[in-house]
Amino acid sequence: MGLLLDAHHAHAQVSVFKSMEKSDSPFARWLSGVTLTGQVEGGIMANPARPQPGYNFGDFFADHANQVQLNQAEFTLQKAIDPSRGGYQVGFTLEGMYGSDARYYQLLGVSAHEWNARYQLIPAQAHADVHLPWATKGGLDMHAGILQAPMGVETLDPTTRPFYTIAYTSEYSVPFQHIGAMFNWHVTDMLDVIFGIDTGNQTSFGRSDNNNAPAGYFGFNLNNLAHGKLNIIELSRVGPENSRYSSAGGAYEANHAERFWNDINAVYAVNDRLTLTAEFNYIHDQGLNGIRANGNFKAADAESFVSFLSYRINKVLTFNYRGEIYRDNNNLMVSTFIGNNAYMDGISGRTTPADALMPGPTGHGTTYGEMTLGVTYKPDLGHHVRVFMLRPEIRFDRSLNGTTPFNGGRNNGMFTFGGDAVIGF
Repeated sequence: MGLLLDAHHAHAQVSVFKSMEKSDSPFARWLSGVTLTGQVEGGIMANPARPQPGYNFGDFFADHANQVQLNQAEFTLQKAIDPSRGGYQVGFTLEGMYGSDARYYQLLGVSAHEWNARYQLIPAQAHADVHLPWATKGGLDMHAGILQAPMGVETLDPTTRPFYTIAYTSEYSVPFQHIGAMFNWHVTDMLDVIFGIDTGNQTSFGRSDNNNAPAGYFGFNLNNLAHGKLNIIELSRVGPENSRYSSAGGAYEANHAERFWNDINAVYAVNDRLTLTAEFNYIHDQGLNGIRANGNFKAADAESFVSFLSYRINKVLTFNYRGEIYRDNNNLMVSTFIGNNAYMDGISGRTTPADALMPGPTGHGTTYGEMTLGVTYKPDLGHHVRVFMLRPEIRFDRSLNGTTPFNGGRNNGMFTFGGDAVIGF
């Protein structure tokens, strides 16, 4: 959602071939729109409980308690398309990223299993972009290649989300990366229809796909409702996501047990200072829980609600709030991946002895509550600095039904504090 609402701000104004903008050659003028950006993010989340073996349970980007991390160092080369201009347009996006966040955004068969360290390298994006003025005034946008998943409110780019850490919903109930194609049909000024197909969440082709079936999206955007103050996005996704190497039913379960992802979120700008966001998510997997004695799949699912509040105090300072209720009905969604490759090995289904997990509680499910408070200090430094942000935050996590998943299984709650810094050129 942040990427959709703040796309122009999220990318730089450094034109690589700016001198060609007045050329007689159409290709040279096209090149004049290519931009290059760079961005670095690092942060820390302190945990006074000093958990063993040293991990903040349920936290991906700040999983190492009391340790500074280089989360991202990324460069993006891009020729953006602008649907509002109309006409045929061709562009591209190439983004490479290095850092600790990359452990969770690998693609099987492309970048996974090439690294064993905490800091890894990925092609975060590599896609061709086309605008086609077909059927309606707004036309059709297509993006094909390595794509960041469009579902959910919080994104990989730290400048498009309010906090350093992200919600349980953003970690366990939305996909991360795809190889495939996404389409956005601008039906009217108010309605966009979204659809797409891909190989699966964080998989590629052939033996690098954890099963032999594709997956796909469908949904819609409702834009500029309530006199331009309200935007709503609904996305659903369906397709097998379990691995033939680890599923209890082998290849049959992996290819036939569907996973249903559903996410709807709304952003309402109360005024020029206050913005409210609400997100509801439901995920259901037919086969993640294995197979019953009669041969039928046992399903697993989770539902959640996340609320955000953003209040702009002045030109450089914004207060942010996030509150979440996340119900893991089978205790199969929420866990912490201790090995540097444990997350991707879990997706592939080919785990190794180094893939230690810090699983959640056992039994009939856990209801997680999470509240995060923070401020964003974002001055305009000038001097070709595109963005500079300091984001301190405090976070409270708690099991609301008496289980003890936190701090090495000792506590039913966890308190962390810290934040990150982002600078981009």
